[in-house]
Order: sequence, then C-alpha cells, then structure tokens
Amino acid sequence: MTDLPTNQTDSQQPTMSGAPGTSQSAAAAVTGPPSSQTQTPLHYHLMGVGGIGMSAFARLLKARGHHVSGCDEAASDLTRQLEHEGITVAVGHHASHVADVDVLVASEAVPKSHPEMVAAREAGVQVRPRMGLLEELLRAGPGVGVIGTHGKTTTTSMIAVALQGAGLDPSAFVGGIVPEFGSNARVGAGPFVAEVDESDRAFAELGCETAVFTNAEDDHVGGNQATYWETVEEQHAGFARFVGQSRRVLYCADWPGLDALCQGAEERLTYGQADGADYRAVNLRPDPDGTSFTVLWSGAALGEARVGLPGVHNVLNALAALAVTHLYGGEFTPAARALAEFSGPGRRWQRIGELNGALVIDDYAHNATKVAAAVQAARQTGRRVRVVFQPHRYLRTQQSWPRLADALMDADEVLLLDIAAASEDPIEGIHATLISERMAQQGHRGVHYLPDRTDVLRALRDTATSGDIIVTMGAGDVWKLSRELAGVAL
Repeated sequence: MTDLPTNQTDSQQPTMSGAPGTSQSAAAAVTGPPSSQTQTPLHYHLMGVGGIGMSAFARLLKARGHHVSGCDEAASDLTRQLEHEGITVAVGHHASHVADVDVLVASEAVPKSHPEMVAAREAGVQVRPRMGLLEELLRAGPGVGVIGTHGKTTTTSMIAVALQGAGLDPSAFVGGIVPEFGSNARVGAGPFVAEVDESDRAFAELGCETAVFTNAEDDHVGGNQATYWETVEEQHAGFARFVGQSRRVLYCADWPGLDALCQGAEERLTYGQADGADYRAVNLRPDPDGTSFTVLWSGAALGEARVGLPGVHNVLNALAALAVTHLYGGEFTPAARALAEFSGPGRRWQRIGELNGALVIDDYAHNATKVAAAVQAARQTGRRVRVVFQPHRYLRTQQSWPRLADALMDADEVLLLDIAAASEDPIEGIHATLISERMAQQGHRGVHYLPDRTDVLRALRDTATSGDIIVTMGAGDVWKLSRELAGVAL
C-alpha cells in the first residue's frame, strides 16, 4: 500500500511465523455463529483491503453472509489469503470496482475526489467510513472496545483469547494476527471485542458497552496526516468522548491522568498494580520467559495467573483481559490457563527463531514508551540485549527523537537504521543520527548507525551468541531483518 492509507497501523504486517497462518486457518477462525446475520446479504467493497484492519472487516462481513470484494495498491500474502477465502481482490483502484456494489467502505483518509468515491456517489452506492462500520459491529451486541495509545493489539488479543478459554464464544477485530485464531478476526456468539484505533479521529464518535482504556500519550498528533489530531489535548478529549458514550469503562489505574478522562462513564472500574485498583496484579514473579502473578478483585484473590511474555506492560494487558472475562461471567482458571499459553499477536514480542543460539524477537515498538517497554522486556530475559531499531516517520522522529534515544539507553547494543518514511517527505535536519548522537553523548558505547542492512546482518551473524537476545524494533519493514537473521522465509 503506498498512496492509499488503510486501517493498518503504519505498515504491512507479516504472517505469524510458526502460527497457523494459512488461508484455511484464517477462514476457520470466522466460521462461528454470526452475531449479526442479515436476512438480505449486501455487496461490500473495501478500499485498502490488504491492510490489517480492512482485511479483518472483510472476513467479519463475509462470515455474516455478505458478498465481499476489495482492492489495494499491490498484492500481498494477506490479499492472497483473502482471495483463497472467497473474497475478490483487485490490484489498483478504478471506478469500475463499485459496479453492482451496495456499500463502499473506505478510510476517512481517502479523499472524496478519489475515482472510486466519486463513482460510488454518482451510482447511489452507500459510502461508509471504516469507523462507521466498526460502530455498527460494536453496538450489535455486547461490545468491548479497547482504546489507548499503547497495547491495544495485545490487549484485544488477550481479551478474546481469555474469553474463549473461559468457555465463552467471542467475536474479535484485531490489528494483528492472533495465533490462536490464525487470523485477525473471529466470529462467535459474543461478546464482540474490538481494537479501536485513535489514529482515525472518527473513533471519538463511537461507544460500546465496555471501554478498556490502557493509557493516553501523544502519538498520532500533528503534521498533515489526514486522520491525525492537531493537538494532544484534542486527542485526549476524543478518548474522553468515547468513554462517555460507553456504558462502562475499565481503565488502568497505573497510568497518570486517565481518571480525569473517564469521568463521563456511567460505571468506572480500574485495573493495575496501584493500591485501590478494583482488579490488582500483586506478587509479581518475573522470569526469563514471562511473569507469574496473583489477581485480586476488590481485595480478594481471584487466583494465580501467568503471562508468557516478558515485561510489566504485558502483566497489565493480561490483567485487563482477566478483568473483562470476570465482568462477562467467564471462569477465571481456564481463562488464566489460556493466557499462560498465549504467545502474542504478530509483531508484538514475536519469537522468530534463533541465530547462533541467540533468541531473535520482532516487535512493533515505534514510540518512546513502547520502545522502553520492549527494552525492559528484553532485559527480563537475562540475556545481552541487542536492538535493531528503525525510526518511523520523519514527523514522529522530529517530535520524539530525544525520548527515543533515552528509551534505548538500557539496551546493551543498538544498531540504528535510517528513518522509515511511510510516504512522508523528509524534514530538513531530521535524521536517525540524532538518536545515536544523543545516546553517545549520554555515555552509551554500543550504539552504531548502520544504514546498510547488509552491514547489520553481517555484524550480528558474526557476533551473535547463545547469551544474546536480538530484537528488531519499529513500525516499518525492519521485521524482514528478523526473518533473515533467523533463516525464516519472508
């Protein structure tokens, strides 16, 4: 995807390595009892269907009995999977795509002058923004919407996995491939669990039965991106509107400022490590592969839990999932067991393989808070932490390069790639070396700017040992390096 934004957060997502990523598995994940089956099937056409979000919409709509087609700038593994599942995908964009279409679904970022949009209006085809479609799905039954700047994909995945483990039959809309489903979508009797992306400003017009609010920072703010927010205050007001339009909010008590944004909810519940949280994680016992902990509800123990992903942030994500399962009447023990076996969605602390005995991990972390959390998770393994970091977008780098540098300081070694432009024009004076120079000035002796990827591969292949953990990190195409290092097919 180049000039047409999609519901995918920043870059094409690779198929899960070692997970059931075939189209047969993906189709099977959405063949449960549809929660909103319509008596009159419609023909939906999705622009940017190769994006991680739009492809999930396509699968959900098809499972509900609709005829679904789509288009994207280029073919990919994901579009080929969709075609194998019976969804027609055209390469490129053309006005003829809307012939015999009932509903055209497009991102708010698609200009109204786009030929397919113009042809749809002229033909009387209903044009529906992707957030309008998500609202319909959320309000069709018990809806759980996951909002926040960080952790949405992992938390949404964990909630769906925990609900399923507890014997419920959730539907899910996720911004990543969930290995337990082999897909980014699942259809069941309910509840419906959805990742709600704040990079689309229209999310603020939505609401649901239970809003899960992980945190609030300043990502997706500023610049000329069509769906970005002008100020962080405006974005946070959007979070507050979503919460206020929801019946109940479950928010992280550990994150400063969330309480003030949640005043409009009819019912407010909290989760975290903080004293007084309704759902608390206590007695954390970290080890190289994850963390075991005790879950309290109103001060009383619900039981023991474990998350098989390192980092305190993943404890909080798992706690949110167990809290939602409890709220919807699911059994704690089987839900906790399912989470203990959960290996994470695609590109979220994804174990790719090994290089000379070194563990190779790929992670989507691309802003300072996510980077710091990923580095902390790597440190928990007890190995030497070697990070390959690719800054993402010139604007984001301009806004946050000092924080990115500080977030990387705890890594033993950092190999720094050039900025992934993601269709942005370069900004004068903004370069990846801003990060490496700040780190060096602060005394880091293991940071190296290596724009040539062959140099990165050579350096790591020559020096990796069994005591290392290598983490490829960023929202661009840095994930390809993790596969090359571990000898896994792209």
